Formats: sequence, C-alpha cells, structure tokens
Amino acid sequence: MLFSAVEHRTTDNYCYALDENNISINIRTGYDIDRCFIIYGDPFSDGIMGGADTWVGTRREMSEKIRLRHGLLWNFTAVLEFKRCKYYFELHCGNEVFYYFEDGFYTKQQLESSLHIKQYFFFPWLNPSDINKPPEWVNDTVWYQIFPDRFCNGKPEINPPNTLPWASPSSPVNNTQIYGGDLYGILQKLDYLKDLGINGIYLTPINLSSSVHKYDTLDYEKIDPAFGDKAVLRELVLQAHKRNIRVMLDGVFNHTAWFNPMWLDVVRKGPDSKYYSWYMVNNWPFNLQKFDNAANGRFYSFSFFDGMPKLNTNNPEVIEYIINILVSWIREYGIDGIRLDVANEISHTLCRDMNARLKEIKPDFYIMGEIWHDSIDWLRGDQFDSVMNYPFEQSVADYFCDETQTARDFEFQINRCFSMYMLQTRDVLFNMLDSHDTIRLISRTHDINKYYQQMAVLFTMPGSACIYYGSEVVLEGDYDPDCRRCMPWKEISQGFYDGRIEKMKTLIRLRHEHKAARSGKIVFESPSDDSRILRYKRCCGDDSLTVIINDTDIDVKFQNSKTVLFSNLYENETLSPGGVLIIES
Repeated sequence: MLFSAVEHRTTDNYCYALDENNISINIRTGYDIDRCFIIYGDPFSDGIMGGADTWVGTRREMSEKIRLRHGLLWNFTAVLEFKRCKYYFELHCGNEVFYYFEDGFYTKQQLESSLHIKQYFFFPWLNPSDINKPPEWVNDTVWYQIFPDRFCNGKPEINPPNTLPWASPSSPVNNTQIYGGDLYGILQKLDYLKDLGINGIYLTPINLSSSVHKYDTLDYEKIDPAFGDKAVLRELVLQAHKRNIRVMLDGVFNHTAWFNPMWLDVVRKGPDSKYYSWYMVNNWPFNLQKFDNAANGRFYSFSFFDGMPKLNTNNPEVIEYIINILVSWIREYGIDGIRLDVANEISHTLCRDMNARLKEIKPDFYIMGEIWHDSIDWLRGDQFDSVMNYPFEQSVADYFCDETQTARDFEFQINRCFSMYMLQTRDVLFNMLDSHDTIRLISRTHDINKYYQQMAVLFTMPGSACIYYGSEVVLEGDYDPDCRRCMPWKEISQGFYDGRIEKMKTLIRLRHEHKAARSGKIVFESPSDDSRILRYKRCCGDDSLTVIINDTDIDVKFQNSKTVLFSNLYENETLSPGGVLIIES
C-alpha cells in the first residue's frame, strides 16, 4: 500500500460539522485502495478514556468517493446522536488490509493486540456555535458584476469635466479614461437585469477616489460624486430589493490612496501623526521625489505601489474604524454583502471581529474575500463565508485553452476545486469565468462556441454563479484595464445582441429552476481514452441534469429522449464540434 498517499486530519475539509447532528468525514488515499471502511461511534459508549479499552464502534463502508489527479477522496456522513465521535479507518489494498489511526497504520495483528494503545481520531463535541453556516440565499443567486464607470451613464450632469463620449464595444480602454457611468445608470437598468434573470449585483468600489477603478480610497464615508451620492445608493438598494435583487459592495481595506487625509498626515508628521501606527511604516521620512518608497522598504503597500499604502489591520483602532465603516454601510444603505479586496493580506483578527459584528447586525450578511488560492484559513466559519473561486476559473480556462488535456484532467481539476472546503462553503463559492481583473472570456478563447461551453459549465456547478457585465452580449476585452470596456447599450437597443442575450437568459433560467444545477453531486462519466468529450451529471434529490460538451473536431452521435434545456450546435441527435447539450436526466 502507498502509505504516503493517505491523509486525514480532524479539522477543516477533512472532518467538520454539517449541521447540529451530522459531520462529514473525508480521507484521501492513493488509487491503490480498493475499499475504505470507517469504524466509528461515541467515545464513551464502553466507558471513559483511560480505562480498560473495550470500544469497538460501528463499521460502515465509505462508498462515496471522487477522483483527484493523484488519488481518491472518500466521504462518509456520520450521524452523532450524542454530539461526539471517535473513529479510525480500514483500508483495503488488494489482499492487504491496514487500519489507519491518528498515530499511523496498524496491521490486523497489531489492532487486536493489547500491547498497543491506539490513538483514535476524535471529533470531541459538536458545538452549534462552531458550525459553519453561510447564508443560504447565496446558492440561489446569479450575480452580475458591474464596473460603474463603464456600465451606464444615467445622469450626464454629474460627469467630471474630462468625461469622454461613450465608447463602442470594439474600442480598447485604459485606466486614464472616464466615460461617465454612475449609480443612476445602474438604477435605470434594474429592470433589464431582472429580465435577464439576475438576482445579485456586485459593484466594484464606489467610494471617493481620484482613480477610475476606485481601488485607492480617499474617503470611506463618501460616495464618489462622479457616481452619485448616498441618496441614490440608498434608492438603488431599495429598488433592487423590490425586484428581489441583492446588492454587494466592494470594500478596499488593505490599503488607502496616497492622498487619503490619514496617510497625508503620516507623510507630513511621521511618528507625530495620530495615524502613524494605522499604517505599516518602516522608515520615515519618505522620498517624495520619486515613487520608490515601497520598493525600498520605507513602508508597505499593495504590490509595491507607493500610491496604495498598506493599512495596519492588526491595530485595534484600525480594526474598529473599518468595522464601523462596514456597519454604517449596512445600516445606511441596506446592503446584503461585502467583497473584500486583497482579503488575504488583512489580518485574521480583523476578519474574525468583523464577522462577529456584522453577523450580529445582519445574520445572513454575505462576507466574501478576494483570494486567488487555497483559502481554508479564512473559511472555517468565523471569518469569510466565501471567496472568489479563481481556482475554478483558472481550471476551466486551462482545460479549454490547452487541447492536450482530457476529460479526465477536467474531472480531476473540478473535483479539486470543490473539495478544498466544507460542503456548505462549496455551495456559496463565488464562481466566475472572468472579472475586472482578468482578460475577458471571449478574448481568451477567441471562439464563440467554446465561450458557451464554458458558460454551460459555470451555470451547472455548485456555488454561486457570477457573470461580468457585458457577458450576456459576449463583450470583448484584453487584460486589465482593457477588460473594462463600455457596455454597448446602443447596439442592445437596436437588437444586435438579441440572440446572445436569449442564450444567457436560458442558462440563467435553467440554473434558477434546477436545484441540481446549483448544489448536490457531480458525477463524471470519464472515458478511458484521451477524449475531450465532457459528460457529467448533476444530482440533487429527485432533480438531475446531464451536461455533454463536445470539445473535439468530430461529430458525436447519440440517442436522446430527454428534455433539452440548453443546446448549442445540437441537431438530429448529433452534437457538433463546439457543441454543448444540457438535458434532464
């Protein structure tokens, strides 16, 4: 047996509470393991620990498993009558059987020997307050991310003096150009979004800033006048709620702008500034002749940009200040969630305090972090509910851009993405295929059929799906900042994109109407060859869907008597190259 491939611990995504009566137990093994059993029970069913050990437990086979690139992940849900659990594993490898405990592997002879004091795995107590409970509404949400300046100009009279005429969708953009999109424009397009099927809006930053992107905040208490004011934001949230649309804002609390009054006070006064300890300063005074202070270690900033000095989110005063800002946003505007920028660099202390305060005010408030990597340290239930699922976005992109990968590679990657966290976290992950930080999906694939194949994947995966504004019309855009082009409202009104918009509506409607598209099991039909024909089933109770994607250069023929929910390049029982088919199953 490949002992080094076996992994389990009694924390995080390996062992955790699902609810007040059930825990999920997971163990990773190599492909050499044929069968896996768990022996479990109450630790005190045969006496207290430290006495004569007569505990035997109940033996059950772990029949649920998924395939990863280098091994298997086995799962078992244990019902805990008395809120606690003691367990070990029985692993079958051909004719060999080994028993896996916290201190390692035992043979059958060692298991039965009285000479060995066995170190069992323990789930000591299922405390209700320890259960990870993200807001349930998120799984039912289809988000629409909006970069305000480029979405819709609803009130030209508030445009800054250097505002440019609205650009065509084919016109590249940069970070110096202002086009006049504002909150009034978003308010005017709520019915459009509702008709599209959107029930969640995520706005990139709208606070006072001197930049177009607004990720360098000058004042957390003011709305940028180029976008509107507090009154229009309140009205936007109110009108969105009347249409059953939630609203999430973007919080930039890792750093501020250079011209933020707090930082300018530090620049002028140094250690005498009230805000000196609010930032991460190493060597004052600064070199004001050229922006090389962060690179030379005089202070810490975001990505060595002098213009984005880093807040000290370990400082209790800063923590209280940030939390009070967020509390005011909830109470004053009625927002439903917050996306935290550069969330992996702010302190865990801030994250925990923030979670406790915000959930006390609004228990179903959604806290989501921008983290591009494994985020389990933030997703134990006491900090964030979710993160932007960039591992998913990158895995999907890798498969459809790299034609050397097979359907089996896709299965391995998707299973990895959705087994990194607890089940309840998986169902509220923020899944997307592009964003304001990435190249647009169509500009990466250069293929409209591959575009809809990936969209079909997005809308049939666990979690919460998000499309970037303009995705419904297949808006183009290169890497940041060109991914932030102007929304083509003129062309939309002329009916130029009707077909594309209808395809997006169909996918969104499918996701809303089928729980299997949002949650439940993913069952892959993995071919034994190097096929690039993806076929997987999504199951949730009695609801199930089958997704078939032909990413080859040949026609695929099969008989289908099921209801077709979405199709592209499918006709007469033939799925052509570039085709996707979603059917009831």
